[in-house]
Amino acid sequence: MAKIKKEMGITSACSGIDDEDVSACAMPSIKEESWVKIYFVKAYQFIYQHWIWFVGALAGIILVIVLLSLFGGKPETVETKPLANVPVVETVKDKNIKNSKIFYGIQTNGTLVDAEWARFFHDNNFLVGLSLDGDFYGNKFRKKPSGDNSFYKILTTAELFKRYNVEFNILTVLTGFCADNGEKVYKFFRSKGFKYIQFIPCLKPFGSNEESELYMTPEQYGDFLIKVFNLYVKDYVRHNYISIRQFDNWVRSYLRQPTEQCGIMGHCTHQYVAEANGNIYPCDFYCTDEYFLGNILKTDFATMEKSETAKNFIKESLKIPEKCKSCNVFGLCRAGGCKRTQVSEDYCIAYKRFFTLCLPLFRVFINEKTWSV
Repeated sequence: MAKIKKEMGITSACSGIDDEDVSACAMPSIKEESWVKIYFVKAYQFIYQHWIWFVGALAGIILVIVLLSLFGGKPETVETKPLANVPVVETVKDKNIKNSKIFYGIQTNGTLVDAEWARFFHDNNFLVGLSLDGDFYGNKFRKKPSGDNSFYKILTTAELFKRYNVEFNILTVLTGFCADNGEKVYKFFRSKGFKYIQFIPCLKPFGSNEESELYMTPEQYGDFLIKVFNLYVKDYVRHNYISIRQFDNWVRSYLRQPTEQCGIMGHCTHQYVAEANGNIYPCDFYCTDEYFLGNILKTDFATMEKSETAKNFIKESLKIPEKCKSCNVFGLCRAGGCKRTQVSEDYCIAYKRFFTLCLPLFRVFINEKTWSV
């Protein structure tokens, strides 16, 4: 042991001590040796005594590198695998033995859509909903994984859709901030040539009373409806019609034509939302245990349709609040539209203001025999 130490440039003050007791000696004295050697020796001793720990750490690092190579890094850099490489459409064609007309639809934030996706959507007749909440500032709640506003990437996707003739519309989550800037949002969409728009209120979670600029007050919602409907009517009169789904359906209702939006029908409908595990629910707002209809791998839709849960879901929406029965705008308002919206916020004041002030404007559509939505 003493020989090994000498060859390493270390002289021990414990030369008379047995090898087994060397570890108990004081630090060796260094004579005419560089500090580099000192630290080299210390490092050697530390690694020698803790080699198992080092091997485990090295194995862990290698495992992390392998996993990253398999599953990718940051979400915005993950390579997407277009549906063209997955036999979704081909499977539908194979199973469609009755040659039924199949319609495809998809909702996307557009941040991972590229030219190959756009080409696929066009070739397979997809209707695409593109999520965009207005201009750069209106879109501030839509963040990429990096934390940046996704606005410019969404606009790039919209241009791709135009280039490849993809049928698409704009879906806007109506936040309090967006409602305060409704005219600006509408004019921005018009400037970009977007002709089909749907506004859906940002809803509070069940049981929440949170106040935030994400959520509209009845006053904000009323102002939004009045200002944007005025722009909607003006553009229609100027032969620059832009479809806004909620307004289109109210016009249909005013003209006593069938509506297609369940909230304006005056009752809910079964939308049949399928989770990844096959669980089915009547509406994407009600994917809860209370409204679970069954699993498609075990139960067919006909059976689910006849279930008490499915029947009660519709029955609940047919109840008319007492205050609505004597309201002079009930025929158009239909008790405030979607029942899930009512759970989030009572917009009765907003609807009453809107219909009271804007009802005369509906007359410009009175000569429309068929109002297409």
